[in-house]
Amino acid sequence: MLIRKSNEIPSSEITPKEAFDAFHNISRRKFLTGAATLGAAAFAASRVAGMVSPSQTAEAATSIQTVKSSLSTTGEVLTPYSKVTTYNNFYEFGTDKSDPARNAHTLRTRPWTVQVEGKVKQPKTFDIDALLKLRPLEERVYRHRCVEAWSMVVPWAGYSLSEFIKQCEPLPSAKYVQFLSLADPKQQPELHSVDLNWPYSEGLRMDEAMHPLALLTFGLYGQLLPNQNGAPIRMVLPWKYGFKSAKSIVKIRFVDRQPHTTWNEMAPNEYGFYSNVNPAVDHPRWSQKRERRIGPGFFPKMIDTMPFNGYGNEVASLYTGMDLRKNF
Repeated sequence: MLIRKSNEIPSSEITPKEAFDAFHNISRRKFLTGAATLGAAAFAASRVAGMVSPSQTAEAATSIQTVKSSLSTTGEVLTPYSKVTTYNNFYEFGTDKSDPARNAHTLRTRPWTVQVEGKVKQPKTFDIDALLKLRPLEERVYRHRCVEAWSMVVPWAGYSLSEFIKQCEPLPSAKYVQFLSLADPKQQPELHSVDLNWPYSEGLRMDEAMHPLALLTFGLYGQLLPNQNGAPIRMVLPWKYGFKSAKSIVKIRFVDRQPHTTWNEMAPNEYGFYSNVNPAVDHPRWSQKRERRIGPGFFPKMIDTMPFNGYGNEVASLYTGMDLRKNF
């Protein structure tokens, strides 16, 4: 499926039908058909089994050592590993939520390096295994809110991006950080099937990048990142919509001007550079006031969306004086 201009995209194509409306969608019809034939319990069990041990997983999970973090979200039910790893947006591997888990086995995560360039003391190249050892990996449970109005609660593993930035030695003239993802049609079979300006690009203001909550991420649920979740290295920015968290990063640039970012460039009226979670600013085609929390149950739970995804006490000061309705 090609991504068309924003005013031509039905909401059902941005948020797949099986998630957008649990009671009026393809998945429900499949559920009812399967239940009539197999019985509801047997059909549900077969679905759960497929999610727990999907045949499409990219690489065998590898355990990692983590320490607990005081920056974790607390008191919320985790989204099961099976759903975190089979319900993904990663258009380089397909546009349906199940495509990345099915197709991302083609991604090769070793060897892997991250190049650093731009406004730095000198360009550098970091090996992924060296980055894994740079700092103790912290387990941080964060709420993850997608711009498509669904959410998860995920135990990520990584350390603050600021720790990595110190190693990069940016110059005082560096005001923004840009993240560039891998763009290799040999490894990412759907790359040329999607009408975006590759490679995927995202960016942050320097003060955002230095905030302790900005997590350079290498794993989830005590395992290295599965390919479909952005292996081997990605960003996680819990106060922003999920598309701001670049996956499979191969290059980081320090620049003096706001960098172009993929979705802001594709549809600037719908996807802002900042894209902080804000229930007061609706997407042009759907409300952002509520979200579908994907949890252990069969159907998502509807909950109210919180400003900054609930992290306002920590990050709101970054945007003092800004009109977040205009600078969305």
